[in-house]
Amino acid sequence: VQLVESGGGLVQTGGSLRLSCAASGFTFESHAIVWFRQAPGKEREGVSCISGFSGNTYYADSVKGRFAISSDKTKNTVTLQMNSLKPEDTAVYFCAAVLPDYYCSGYGPWAPRAMNYWGKGTRVTVSS
Repeated sequence: VQLVESGGGLVQTGGSLRLSCAASGFTFESHAIVWFRQAPGKEREGVSCISGFSGNTYYADSVKGRFAISSDKTKNTVTLQMNSLKPEDTAVYFCAAVLPDYYCSGYGPWAPRAMNYWGKGTRVTVSS
């Protein structure tokens, strides 16, 4: 099983970045994919979730209207488009996979301990 994130980097406030998560070794459509982030000294928090089967999308309030999650089932990839970035978006971003595919909406807050698989993360730095 592999989840590989890419696309992080340094951007100015108001800028955009596009993160990708390439998944392999498990049944993509059976899982939900969650993007988490962890800033220095803070707990890991879920920012967005997508069903691998239906493509339904969900967002944390902190990123709603600025971030967009999408998936390509033919390539087993999930993309997180991040716009209007703020310094408080600075963090390491991780993608994670969890059973079942409808996890995003049926299990309460997205819990890191519930995830089945994790990527190693990609760093996003937003300068002020």
